[in-house]
Amino acid sequence: MTTRRWVMPSLLAIVLLLAVASIAVGRIVLGWNVWLEQDAIGRTILLELRLPRALLGIAIGAALGLGGAALQGYLRNPLADPGTLGVSSMAAFGAVLSIFLGAADLHPWVLPASGIAGAMVGMATLFLLAGVTASALTLVLAGMILSAIAVAGIALVLSLSPSPWAAGEIVRWLLGALADRSLDDLFISTPPIVAGAALILASQRALDALTLGEVGARSLGIDLGRAQWQLAGGVGLVVGGSVAVSGIIGFVGLVVPHLVRPLVGARPSALLVPSAVGGAALVLAGDVVVRLLPGGSEVQLGVVMSLIGAPFFFALLYSMRRQVA
Repeated sequence: MTTRRWVMPSLLAIVLLLAVASIAVGRIVLGWNVWLEQDAIGRTILLELRLPRALLGIAIGAALGLGGAALQGYLRNPLADPGTLGVSSMAAFGAVLSIFLGAADLHPWVLPASGIAGAMVGMATLFLLAGVTASALTLVLAGMILSAIAVAGIALVLSLSPSPWAAGEIVRWLLGALADRSLDDLFISTPPIVAGAALILASQRALDALTLGEVGARSLGIDLGRAQWQLAGGVGLVVGGSVAVSGIIGFVGLVVPHLVRPLVGARPSALLVPSAVGGAALVLAGDVVVRLLPGGSEVQLGVVMSLIGAPFFFALLYSMRRQVA
């Protein structure tokens, strides 16, 4: 119990240190004097590039970590994650479709709204395909179907794109990154993320009750239908708001809850907030790493997260297979 008391302060301290590193590290290293001196170039880099990037890393990492913990708690499945279940891909398909149709140029909110709509359609389809009591295999297969649909739709949009340059930009955006984002992107993504987080946190009692199974949850007065769609709306908002500005950054929602669970316990409600803070730390750390890697151009953040998450995913599958055997 004493150890758990220090988990949140420690995670918050790590996020703070990584945020400072994210602001300072880059091709041009910013020192503490940039806050005090009247250096126009340094102030521009700080306020228009580094600070929005760090804040976006915190918001998007928290959203993905929270979404992953909520899905794992609701489905009672350690493989549940917006990325592995195809929800992020559906959000990306919705956003890409709005770009292709030209609707994203009509208003800044059209792109995130399209991403949110795609994520919500993905969540609803996932629940319909797999059901609440789905096994790990059924859940993974349902996620594969969703991912295949989304990837096919994105490929069709790219093949029909009239401009090779525009297609290349869409592909780079899909790989996931925080580079070249501004405060406008932060203002666009934050409202849906905050609204989605509020819906997820309001589902804490239902998530805890579902550890007793559906019958046990109903006996405690939980409306499972309402909880299902409340969670679908919450995850759709946080994932859609994130993907709309950063592209697909996978495996955060899968990895973080497993890292945090031994520290705070297996109770779903106790895992939500620490997973959000841990997700912010992981994305910030990955974003710092991509700027430190050698090379002429910066590696996309989504690629680094996949390199971290894919081996973790395979190790988790292997561990589950051994337990079943």
